[in-house]
Amino acid sequence: MTAPPFLTSRLLEADGVSHGFFSRVGGISQGPFASLNTGFGSGDAAEDVAENRRRCAQVFSVGDDRLLTPHQIHSPNIAIVDAPWPAAPARADGLVTRTPGIAIGVLAADCMPFLLLEPEAKVIGAAHAGWRGALAGVVENTVAAMEGLGAQRANIKAALGPCLRQPNFEVGLDLVTAFTAKYRESVRFFSPGKSDEKRQLDLAGFGAWRLQLAGVTQFNDLKHCTLAAPDRYFSFRAAKRDGLNDYGRNLSAIALN
Repeated sequence: MTAPPFLTSRLLEADGVSHGFFSRVGGISQGPFASLNTGFGSGDAAEDVAENRRRCAQVFSVGDDRLLTPHQIHSPNIAIVDAPWPAAPARADGLVTRTPGIAIGVLAADCMPFLLLEPEAKVIGAAHAGWRGALAGVVENTVAAMEGLGAQRANIKAALGPCLRQPNFEVGLDLVTAFTAKYRESVRFFSPGKSDEKRQLDLAGFGAWRLQLAGVTQFNDLKHCTLAAPDRYFSFRAAKRDGLNDYGRNLSAIALN
């Protein structure tokens, strides 16, 4: 079986580490979920999602029960994992581990997927950050959780995969208020929109800024936009634009082998 295609970051290339930012290509799902939908939270057939995740798990040489993604709730919550889920996945938006043989990942369809590695301490992390989670601190909390497992912030490397990018991220003025009320400097991540009531959010820039302030200076942005390439990536906004009620999820994952 041919493995699904995926992107990698030069920063995360290290002995004993594998990672990948997967697209929507290379699976068996049909219709709006075609083809590599990895999200059980969608309305896709569960058996198709399971097969798609199994194909991704093979990239990391782990069983499908050892490819772990959380129940994402747009929160700052982080879960430390060292074994397959005993029951339901943790309700969180970030995972960290130092346990070999487990692939940790996040699902996204416009939100930011971060993968992180501390190569000396052998600690890895994955974070899902929409604007709510990013503003709540999920990026910084992932770094802190990795530090709790022995990572040194100065050694942490991070990469950002496909997500919604400026100028495609059109938002209302309420988001400008929400961001600047918490971080006044974040006004620089908003550009004029198509009307006076709209702005264009550089969420990737905001995420990179939060990483830098958390002490992570080794950062690689792959600069792929999900909305700009709906044939390659699942995109919530593309589905909404096309009048669809549901959409698939892109997987990003990392493992210690």
